[in-house]
Amino acid sequence: MSRFFWVRHGPTHAKTMVGWSDLPADLSDTAQVDRLAGHLPENALVISSDLSRARATADAIQGQRDRLAHDMDLREIHFGDWELKRFDEIEDEALIRNFWDNPGDVRPPNGESWHEVSARVDRAVARVMAAHPGRDIIAVAHFGVILTQVQQALQTGAYEAFAHRIENLSVTELHWQGGRWHAKGINHLP
Repeated sequence: MSRFFWVRHGPTHAKTMVGWSDLPADLSDTAQVDRLAGHLPENALVISSDLSRARATADAIQGQRDRLAHDMDLREIHFGDWELKRFDEIEDEALIRNFWDNPGDVRPPNGESWHEVSARVDRAVARVMAAHPGRDIIAVAHFGVILTQVQQALQTGAYEAFAHRIENLSVTELHWQGGRWHAKGINHLP
C-alpha cells in the first residue's frame, strides 16, 4: 500500500485565478504550519510542485524527512490568458462558465483543460510510486492538482470533485490499495 498526503500550499491571498504564476505563500501562521508538520508521518518522503508557494510550504513542513526533487507536473492548472484575472474580468463568459461547470476538454485560451491537468498529475504520481513503491509520500501542491486525485479516489466526475473544498495548509489523504485509490480524508485541517 502507498499513502499520499496531499498538502495544499500556504495562502497567496490573491483574489484572481492563480495557476502557473509564481506567487509566494504566506506561512506566517507558524502554529498552523507546526500542527500540519506534526500531523504528517515522520518517515514520509516530501515532494512539491516547482512553484515557490509549494516549495516554501514543503520546506516549512519537511523537518527530518527526505526530500524529492520538485516536480513541474505538480503545478496548478495553467489558466493561460485568464491567469491572474478575476472571473468577472473574463470577456467570454460562456467559455469560463463552461470551463468550471463542465470540466473536461474545455480550456482557457493558451491554457490547459481539466483532462490535460489530470493526465499531467497522474504521470507525476505514477513516477513517484514507481520510484518509491510502498512509501508514504507528502505531496505539496495546489487546489486543482489535489482535486484531480480526489476525483480518482472517489471515482466521480470532475464537476463533483470541484464540490470539495481544499483549504490552504489542509491534508487530503489517499491510499493506493487493491489497484485503486481510496480517500481516507479530504481537506483535513490539523
